[in-house]
Amino acid sequence: MTPLYLAPMEDVTDPAFRLLCKRFGADRVYTEFVNADALVRDVNAATRKLTISDTERPVTIQIYGRDADSMAEAARIVEQAGPDFIDINFGCPVKKVAGKGAGAGLLRDVPRMLGITKAVVNAVHTPVTAKTRLGWDANSLYTSGNTPFIVDLAEALQDCGIRELAIHGRTRAQMYTGEADWTLIGAVKNNPRMHIPIIGNGDITTPERARQCFDRYGVDAVMIGRATFGCPWIFEDVKSYLQGMPVPARSMAWCVDILKEHVERSIQWIGDERKGIVHSRRHFANSPVFKGLYDFKQTRIALLRAETKEEVFSIMDNIVAQWGEPHTID
Repeated sequence: MTPLYLAPMEDVTDPAFRLLCKRFGADRVYTEFVNADALVRDVNAATRKLTISDTERPVTIQIYGRDADSMAEAARIVEQAGPDFIDINFGCPVKKVAGKGAGAGLLRDVPRMLGITKAVVNAVHTPVTAKTRLGWDANSLYTSGNTPFIVDLAEALQDCGIRELAIHGRTRAQMYTGEADWTLIGAVKNNPRMHIPIIGNGDITTPERARQCFDRYGVDAVMIGRATFGCPWIFEDVKSYLQGMPVPARSMAWCVDILKEHVERSIQWIGDERKGIVHSRRHFANSPVFKGLYDFKQTRIALLRAETKEEVFSIMDNIVAQWGEPHTID
């Protein structure tokens, strides 16, 4: 088995995008992360993120926070939404989260991290999972005994009762720069004391790389993040390759139709045309569909400035007309 998961990403993995990824073969999808304190206070923006559907199952709702009591209460609230898993975010590196001691910030306070994990596991019947990074920075990758920090941490989290652990192969200090270090993910997976599934995350951008990570590091699943932007069909491409089948050749027109569908879904989800377009811009403006097109910069700027569905679709149609068919996406 070679399961493929859609990574949780703020302002990305909303229902509109999750359903597209599911359609193209994502074996599990994750919501955007949800602020535990905001859930406890019943803030609409937080509770709205609990919206899931049977079509996208199995689905994981991810929460974050720095206080064990509020995280436990948030988990109980999340359980009422009926997810298949509840995930704890110990990996978000952004300042507004990690800088306040949540997300990857807890890599500097492991006792608190483990206390939160135990509290959440004990609060619910739904299986609890976690997602983290290799460490806070390069200086914290190994313990004084020269054991990888993430190996010891993974064991401790397992002892707290989590059912799976996803590991992003970067430190918090790296943010999203440099290369993901899969050797340390492999060290966790190959630790004979680990018996829960290990999910690898980081730089899965091609079917070949996914195959390599399964074969070389032995992970139980791989998680795909930024490579899904404007490319929800990447799951189908990777699955085809892993199964020894040809990766589908896709015409530009076909891909553009999927991008249009995503815009439509985003508008419907948000309930406002302009906001729906702004929300989906990172997808259609950075899609591999348009990669390598000659002198695309001005067209990309136009796409980023467009504020109506008619404008966006017209620009996309003009791109297809200009480049003609067949133009396949490799």
